[in-house]
Amino acid sequence: MASLALSADVFVDWDIGYVMVNRDGYNTRRAIGVNGKLPIPPVEATIGDTVYMHVHNSLDKPTSIHAHGLFQNGTNAMDGPAFVSQCPIPPGESFTYVYKLVQSGTYWIHGHTLHQNSDGLRSPFIIYNGADVPYDYDNDILLYFEDWFKEEFAERFAVSINSTPSSPPPHGYGFGLINGYNGNDTQPLYFEPNKTYWIRLINMGSLDSFKFIDLIDIAPAQRYSVLVKSHSTVGYNYRYNATMHADFIPTTRRLNPRVYMGDIIYDAKAPFKPVYQINEAQIVQLDDIYLSSLDGEPVLPVDRSIELVIGDGMFSNGQHLDTLNDISYKESLVPSLFTALSMGSLAMDPQVYGPQSNAHVLRYNEVIELVIHNPSNLPHPFHLHGHAFQITEYGLSDKNVPGFPLPDPLPQTLYAQAAPIKRDTMVIPPNQYIKLRFKANNPGVWFFHCHLDVHAALGMAQIFVEAPDILQRTQNAPSKMYEFCIKQGIPISGNAAGNRGLDFTGMPPPPTPVPRNATSS
Repeated sequence: MASLALSADVFVDWDIGYVMVNRDGYNTRRAIGVNGKLPIPPVEATIGDTVYMHVHNSLDKPTSIHAHGLFQNGTNAMDGPAFVSQCPIPPGESFTYVYKLVQSGTYWIHGHTLHQNSDGLRSPFIIYNGADVPYDYDNDILLYFEDWFKEEFAERFAVSINSTPSSPPPHGYGFGLINGYNGNDTQPLYFEPNKTYWIRLINMGSLDSFKFIDLIDIAPAQRYSVLVKSHSTVGYNYRYNATMHADFIPTTRRLNPRVYMGDIIYDAKAPFKPVYQINEAQIVQLDDIYLSSLDGEPVLPVDRSIELVIGDGMFSNGQHLDTLNDISYKESLVPSLFTALSMGSLAMDPQVYGPQSNAHVLRYNEVIELVIHNPSNLPHPFHLHGHAFQITEYGLSDKNVPGFPLPDPLPQTLYAQAAPIKRDTMVIPPNQYIKLRFKANNPGVWFFHCHLDVHAALGMAQIFVEAPDILQRTQNAPSKMYEFCIKQGIPISGNAAGNRGLDFTGMPPPPTPVPRNATSS
């Protein structure tokens, strides 16, 4: 309660607009920044605070933001994904997101309209523990990683959607940024003897994973915190490495990494300890399934199991799209939250959310097990809004295409600890399945999607509509959100097409997949 007693109102002003930047040291291009700057400074607050994020849209396109990792209990409308929980903010308009902080930890804020995250609209969001700190430590260090491309997202996406599944990835390999700047210019970390440092690691990238030192793989949207005890003497300085892998390029994955080195300085006059060369066999891999949750919650008993299969292919509209259970997600004409709020008892029918929302309606407090199969040769980091889930099992998928190459050696089946780790973003490895569990105790409409921005844009996403009957009694959207819809000609009620019942007149029919012999994302 001490931290709540010291709670404060934190006001943050973001004027989102275009900036011209050279972030990789090679290319100057248009990007999206805040208050005329990029990188965007971290947002910092303490548990118990209320953050007022005042956003003004100075772009020529709509925008919205998402506080990644905040559960938004009772405040679904503040979650941010366009056409899921809100109409986006039109050009020239402003909106204030209100975050009542009942969580602490390492999070980030990013654009959630038109994948503006990829073009720079992203920032760390650190929520400190206040008086109730779970660890003894002396100092706090933030390291956040990004990938950066010379082309804007819209250009890269246009190539992807018009390609074939076997086409090489568009535009190749990006550059790595550390704390907002070229990874080759990483600022040193200054250590003192006999101190404990809480190092917060965030991957704010849109495609590439990073490995911190030789142990911690951080996929896009994931975060880790580590405690590091410094040496007792100052005789040497040291180096650390962060390695960026182009996981979305199967033929070069892990073969041509970009390695960025940083210095750990104890004494500016001291020599550096020699860097040891080790091989893969000497490296202990950190499997998150072997970690345990701090709250000690045991494995949840399952009430309902939902199976999802990742796929992709060519569709009848001539586009290459990604899918879950052969459905490629497309935004509805009405924000799905507004459909859930306005359709009465029909809100319990997943059909009202449209044929391409891939909606699953969940009953309040039921425990859901997701069994997600990835028969592709790419890893996919998936994020669930509104929740952290237990990771309970990994193993070889039985959905792999016969004759398609499999990993060598074949992956083993891994099972969770007694108190499984909880995450809001996890990676489904190539050719494997994963099992996740969460309790549907947060009424709202929650987006579930691959956090590789190109894949999400191609349709690797769906929505969970959680307890819409309770949602209708307890929540609403701010009036200004409805005004944004009306200004942009977007319906504010009804089914996915803005009509009554199951009448989807005015909504384009979904494309159908073109059969083929094999699948590769």
